[in-house]
Amino acid sequence: MSDYLVKALAFNNQVRAYAVDTTETIGEAQRRHASWPTASAALGRTMTAGVMMGAMMKGDEKITLKIEGGGEAGPILADSDAHGNVRGYITRPQTHFDLNEQGKLDVRRAVGTDGMLTVVKDLGLRENFSGQTPIVSGELGEDFTYYFAVSEQVPSSVGVGVLVNPDNTILAAGGFIVQLMPNTDDATITILEERITKMDPISKLIERGLKPEQILIYILGEENVKFLETMPVQFNCTCSKERFGNAIVSLGRQEIQEMIDEDHGAEAHCHFCNEKYHFSEEELEQLKQEA
Repeated sequence: MSDYLVKALAFNNQVRAYAVDTTETIGEAQRRHASWPTASAALGRTMTAGVMMGAMMKGDEKITLKIEGGGEAGPILADSDAHGNVRGYITRPQTHFDLNEQGKLDVRRAVGTDGMLTVVKDLGLRENFSGQTPIVSGELGEDFTYYFAVSEQVPSSVGVGVLVNPDNTILAAGGFIVQLMPNTDDATITILEERITKMDPISKLIERGLKPEQILIYILGEENVKFLETMPVQFNCTCSKERFGNAIVSLGRQEIQEMIDEDHGAEAHCHFCNEKYHFSEEELEQLKQEA
């Protein structure tokens, strides 16, 4: 089955939860960027968190995540919307190290721990909402948990995981977000803390083939969960030749003429999906007339 996300409430509507299978989505990102395992895990975790945070949006609202931890893979970006679309970019996709002391991909080293996690929400207003918190772990799940607690004042638990095959393709990817609503009672908080503390890592759950519904049942208990909605999830880039053409028009006539005289054309490259768009001299002449 293709990737999808589920939304749920639990414990008599005191808890809201999201879980997602992003295996094919992260696989598409890996193919487009030709990323190596540690970079794939860092990018995949960011995109998985991004698509769940996008599911918290409405209508045409969008969200951008930016990870700048000073690590060897460089900054990571992910864009998502309220309809399950997500795209992502990692500065140095060919980043990989030996496994860490726990025998896992060393995402912390790729991401770094000296920098900031930034969330920008485009809510269709004049000003975007922006929140920023320090990177506290570099493993990213803990960093998004910290972001929700500090920037949005929503007690949360975030788990994101990516497993990579020996040939660098994606074996499995997915995640969850569990959030406490205002006035959650102490008994519910205690139950959740115990369950989340004792649970297996999210990567183990997706390795065992648990679907998003099963992940939330595992965390919250089947008797406590009420599923609300299921939504398809996919890698989707918003770039197009028309958009790049508009960007070229904005450069002005002089710069477009230089492209014609010196390069006899132009090539635009999208960092998010690695698509390339070629503009001939004739096409540049037409764009120059629009400038």
